Amino acid sequence: MQNVENGKFVLVHYTGTLGSGEVFDSSKGRLPLEVQMGAGQLISGFEKALDGMELNESKTFTLQPEEAYGEKSDELHRAFERSQIPPNLDPKVGDTVAMQGPGGQPVPAKVIEADEQKVVIDLNHPLAGEALTFEIQVVGINDAPTQAQEGCGGCSSGGCGDGGCGEPGSCCS
Repeated sequence: MQNVENGKFVLVHYTGTLGSGEVFDSSKGRLPLEVQMGAGQLISGFEKALDGMELNESKTFTLQPEEAYGEKSDELHRAFERSQIPPNLDPKVGDTVAMQGPGGQPVPAKVIEADEQKVVIDLNHPLAGEALTFEIQVVGINDAPTQAQEGCGGCSSGGCGDGGCGEPGSCCS
């Protein structure tokens, strides 16, 4: 029987739920998530849970924030003067805006305060501070990828996060 190990390309179906029972992401109705173990494509706790599993094995596990997206941090709140905001944008509290990360990748940020003088955004991951429960099943273990690799190595092909890495709900790092 094949086991999941570093270097292997693993196909996994998953459903992720919050403590309230709300499903935040699932591969149901999509291709399974395909990742290379040890390549840093998953949040650490998810990869640890996959490690050593066998083909067709299922598992349910809960990750605490430190094993997933960390605790929320006020240090990730950024204030911008209205004069720094393009005039065609009018962000309001609750809006999600796309910021640019250090590598040029889009980073979603939530507007948490907005008035005539300034706009404050929260750069914490949308799932920061949350315990996440996953139901997973390993459906493939291979030496090479079996799906087209896009973006950050498989996350954008329908896995762990509304279609892409860094997206809300994404179990990709």
